[in-house]
This record gives sequence, structure tokens and C-alpha cells, in this order.
Amino acid sequence: MLLAEDDRAIRHALERALTLEGYEVTAVADGVEALAQAHRRQPDVLVLDVMMPGIDGLQVCRVLRAEGDRTPILMLTALVETADRIAGLDAGADDYVVKPFDVEEVFARLRALLRRTGNTGDAPVAARSVPPGPAANGAQGAGGLVAAAGVRMDVQARRAWRGARELELTRTEFDLLELLVRNAGIVLDHATIYDRIWGYDFGPGSKNLAVYVGYLRRKLDEPGAPALIHTVRGVGYALRED
Repeated sequence: MLLAEDDRAIRHALERALTLEGYEVTAVADGVEALAQAHRRQPDVLVLDVMMPGIDGLQVCRVLRAEGDRTPILMLTALVETADRIAGLDAGADDYVVKPFDVEEVFARLRALLRRTGNTGDAPVAARSVPPGPAANGAQGAGGLVAAAGVRMDVQARRAWRGARELELTRTEFDLLELLVRNAGIVLDHATIYDRIWGYDFGPGSKNLAVYVGYLRRKLDEPGAPALIHTVRGVGYALRED
């Protein structure tokens, strides 16, 4: 694991906690060194602070993604506005934790990221779909192809389309869309989605899911076309073409 955090106290405390949890940690204090270590060590996961001197965490993320590096990235941020969090997702990050954070939340999010990449030996979380009921209309074809409501996904190639338009999705966005497509027509509650995508329910106060749903909607929606992801207030979300 590579940890990049310019605050010395936070860096040392988090490095110690992660080491005690069983991770092998390389800790650095700035974005320049983070890029150098990412190229040199090829870590299984990166934890990047957003605000760092020189090259910030967002730029580190953009550079790695531009190079084709798909290593899962967890961002640490003191910025609480939704737009700031979306900037991290747009840069290619897979998840984020807002400061001040509970270290157990960091552990849970890291476990989920590593589980989805297969580094823990578990099956990808998003592949564990909720058993479809009579209303489900998601369809799975040969070779890991799934489709519903005008959305097609090649799960093995990690590619997705709405109609003829290919969607540029982050890892988490892809997993969330796959879960919704596989269970099209079913209302998935918040707890179920958190469990399938992150492996942990962060409780009613978390806005993490709402941010990802909002960002995914912006990538899916087309002028004049029906919305696909619907909110069922107090319950969760469903994918259907009204």
C-alpha cells in the first residue's frame, strides 16, 4: 500500500494503524514522491490526501489514470462540498473519506476496494447481485454481457454503453451500474447497495451513495431521453426506463 499525506501527525498515525491492521505501508509526504513510489513499487492500493504541496492528490490520480494505471485509489479530503468530492471521482478515484475520519471507516473502504480487485481472494462485490424477483428485467448474455433499459455492459472488459454511446465510468461507478442493471426493476435499499458495493453500511448520515448516484446519472442521462435511475424516497434506488 502507498499512503501519501502531508500532515505529519495524520501520516504517522494512519501508517501505524494500517501496519497494525496487517498492511505493508509505504508512506510519503507529497505528490511528487507519491508518483515516484507508485511507479517503483506498484502498490495494491493507494491512499492519497487531496491537498498536498507541489502535486496534489487529484493530479497524482489523473496522471496514474492517464498512464492506464487502474490501481484502486482512496482519497482523503477535508473538503466537504459535493462538488469537491465529485472532482475526486472525476479524476479517477474509486472512493473517498472525509476528514476527520474514523480509522475503522478507512479500513472498511480499503477492504471493499481490495475485494473488488480480487486481492483478498473474494469474488468481486458487485457480482453478488440480489436474487431477482418477478419484476426484474435485467438480462445476462454470454461472455459476461448484461443489459437492461437500454444499457449494455461487458463485465469482463469493464465497458458500458447507453444505446450507441459508450460511458466513461470509474471503477465504483461501473460496479454500481452493474448492480442496478442486474436488478433492473427492483428497488435496492441503501443498506443493500452499501453492502454490495462497499462491503460496509456507513449508516443513514453518509452521503457517499448519493454522490455516486448523482454522478452516474449525469453520465447516463441524455436530452429528451427518459431518466434511468430513480430514487424511492426513504428506501433506495431502482433502474428502469419509464
